[in-house]
Amino acid sequence: MTDIEAQLDRAFAPLAAAIEAGRIPGGVLGVVDRNGDRAVRAMGQAQTVPSSRPMTEDTWFDLASLTKVLFTTERILALAESGHIDLDAPLTSVLPDFRHYNLDNWERKITFRQCLGHQTPFPAVFPLYTYGRDPDLLRTFLLQHEFAAGPSVYSDINFILLGLALERLEGKWIREQDPGKGFAWSAEPDNAAATEDCYWRHRVLVGEVHDDNCSALQGAGHAGLFGTASSVLAFAASKLSAAGSDALIRTPLSARRTHGWERPYEGWSGGEHCSPQTIGHTGFTGTGLWIDFDRGHAWTLLTNRVHPTRHFDSGIIALRRAVGDCINVA
Repeated sequence: MTDIEAQLDRAFAPLAAAIEAGRIPGGVLGVVDRNGDRAVRAMGQAQTVPSSRPMTEDTWFDLASLTKVLFTTERILALAESGHIDLDAPLTSVLPDFRHYNLDNWERKITFRQCLGHQTPFPAVFPLYTYGRDPDLLRTFLLQHEFAAGPSVYSDINFILLGLALERLEGKWIREQDPGKGFAWSAEPDNAAATEDCYWRHRVLVGEVHDDNCSALQGAGHAGLFGTASSVLAFAASKLSAAGSDALIRTPLSARRTHGWERPYEGWSGGEHCSPQTIGHTGFTGTGLWIDFDRGHAWTLLTNRVHPTRHFDSGIIALRRAVGDCINVA
């Protein structure tokens, strides 16, 4: 048995236990090393309501906030490297109409780097989708809305704004942009893990974005990407073999964050045994990716923990930590 297979065997046990206990319908766990060797295993159901389908290793997932690191962070950092944007310039260098009726407000001073590190005063949650379904009008509304400044917290608004900047620079909406190899902005329902039985869309969501704001905007920088375990692992393998060319995603901006990613702290999603040179990110639908550069491996845990509802304690926080600890056990 290879090291990768042994890691998968250990880490699959808590996932299997969660599925057998009825905490989550199903999941896919995958591990890859810097040589590209990988192992993937699936269990449970991709959908239970209104009908049942089994989970497979090739099931497509709504990756939710993994969009932030797999797509938006990558595009923003590439534009910075090519000189098209300055990470320390305000967003108004690309979005000059952002809060332009009050030139002295704090929003106009927010920089690209601050958004990447969630070092802004935006609120943690903002139900943009409750203001309508016209995506053009919602974009305009967001750019002119007066937010009350608060403490720096993880906020989707940071990456929605980065997505708007990408749209301006590319001249097309996010959903019209290349999502990257192995990824897409939707998935065939027969091959996708179901998410929520949505109250306001009046259907079980399968192959369409779960995130409310992303749905209303018809594509955004904070959510909306779909992929399989294999596509996520391929992305991770490319980072493990990049020989330091992606320095900024490993460069700390705070005690908990790098450019776009999280870094280890007490109680974080990657568990207690990963090296200090690990980055990771999670998605609300039950997804996650962690890359340990010192140990030269990465792992992804993809679940449909919000199916058929988010209003249930799936135990996903403890499950992610348990999987990470099993991956990195001495």
